[in-house]
Parts: sequence; structure tokens; C-alpha cells
Amino acid sequence: MTSRYQHSAQRVFAIEAAAVANLSQQLTADFDGAINAILHTQGRVVICGMGKSGLIGKKIMATFASTGTPCFFLHPGEAFHGDLGMVASHDIFLALSNSGETEEVIRLLPFLKDNGNVIVAMTGKPLSTLAQNANFHLNIAVPQEACPHQLAPTSSTTATLAMGDALAVALMEARNFQPHDFARFHPGGSLGRKLLSRVKHEMTAKVPMVSGEAPMSDVIHCISQGRLGLCVVDEGEGIITDGDLRRHMEQDAAGLMQKNARAIMSQSPKTIDAEARLTEAEALMSQHKISALLVMAHQKLVGIIQIYDLK
Repeated sequence: MTSRYQHSAQRVFAIEAAAVANLSQQLTADFDGAINAILHTQGRVVICGMGKSGLIGKKIMATFASTGTPCFFLHPGEAFHGDLGMVASHDIFLALSNSGETEEVIRLLPFLKDNGNVIVAMTGKPLSTLAQNANFHLNIAVPQEACPHQLAPTSSTTATLAMGDALAVALMEARNFQPHDFARFHPGGSLGRKLLSRVKHEMTAKVPMVSGEAPMSDVIHCISQGRLGLCVVDEGEGIITDGDLRRHMEQDAAGLMQKNARAIMSQSPKTIDAEARLTEAEALMSQHKISALLVMAHQKLVGIIQIYDLK
């Protein structure tokens, strides 16, 4: 049975989903104009908004910056007290105001026009002062706020965020922005690390190894001491994993201890070059459904990389 609180949440989801869906009906040629202006500017996108719009603006700024659109956030209050010096004439000014009448934003218009800036406005009022003075207007009007009193910005801020995402994605597609481009701006993130780092940076250089003639007691000791769940046989001729041991134990526990390493190893284990990207290692492990690769450099075994190293 749905609780009163869950019912409230479901109502919010439905209202805000409808608000976002409605945006597609409000798109005009101004959206294309805004995209083209941003694509062809020699400057940056300056994003400006007050209060809740400002908070959404900061998120839009972060999305733009990480997807290849140079930008920064400008607080309208600080702008009017000296920070307008940060705005160059070739910058695109993206102003956010649901009412289109936010005083702190409106009073920047004379400067922006005198400075020659292209103004892109996101408002819910196409006839508002901000919308009428913009070069391009993006309509973010919503049928209703999710707030039951129609006071707290809820659907309107969601719509603003969605319109910002639409701009960012359209710009990405126009620039053919690829995962490796994204990684350049996220070198510390998981994706950036996988795309930019090489296998040699993440591999384990100390390789647990036994000879092909090693008795099973030596193999078990090598795997235990190596703490990698495997050992390599004769410089990469083969590999023995914990799983190999378990399978042989199930088939012939007594006979296993009479065998040597070469008798139970998996021959010709998969290898990867030390200079390969982590993404290549991940793809190779996924393709062959294995959890480790032997790392080679100049046809010599130099390490091991495991799926755990890629997390």
C-alpha cells in the first residue's frame, strides 16, 4: 500500500516529468540560434542567475565546462559591484530567471548591450523584460510547480536544468565531443583514468612465478604468497589460478598433488602491452571473460593487471 509520503513523492515526479516533457513543444529557432552563437564565439559563456536560478546556473556551468564549452558563473549582485570587468565583448551571456524580471539580472542589461554581448535568456515568460531584450530566448515555462502552494521553485528549476542539459548535449554533438575528450577534463575520475592511464601505471610488477616442473605444493604456496589469486608458469608459458586449482580438486583431489605446474596450467594466457590504455585492458578481459592479463614490454613479461586494478 502506497504511503501518504510516497504518494506525495509520486505526485512531484509526475508534475516535474510533465514539465520537462512540455519543453520540447516550446523549442523555437532561438535554440538553434543560441547553439550557433556559442559554437562560433571566440569567448566564453557567462552564466548568470540569482537565488535558485543561480544554483541551477552553477550546475549548468559545470556541465558546459566538462563537455568542452569554456564558461564561468557570474553572480549578478557581485557583477554590479565590479565583476562585470570579467565579461569580454565576445562572451555569450546566458541569463537565467524564471520570471524574466529578476532585478539583479535586469539591471545588467544596459552594460551587456553597450558591451556588445550576445544575450541568451532562459525564462518562463516570453514577454518579460529579460526575454524581450535577449538575442535568443529559451522558453522554460512550466504548467505548474510541484510545490502545493505554487511558491517554491520546483518544476521551474527542473525545467531550467533540463534546458541547460539540452544546450550542453547539442553542443557536444555539434563538436563531435568524444569520451577521450571528456576524459581530458576528468583526469581524476574513473573514466578519465581508464582513458588516459596506461597499463604500466596500474599493473602489479611483482609477478608470482613457478617453473613448469614445480610440484603442486610450490604452486599453492606461490599463489598464497603472491596474493593475486594466481601464479605464472615459466615466464608466461602458462598461468594457474585459484579457479584452476578448485576445478582440479573437484575432479581428482588425491591425484592433483602428484602433478606439476605444467600439467594443470592454462596455456598461452592472454597478454597486453604495457603501453596499452586501461580501456583496452578492460575490453580484452571482458571479451575473453577473464580477470587478469599478463603485461608485456618488448616481448618480456613485466607485470600483471587484474580487473580489480581497473575499478
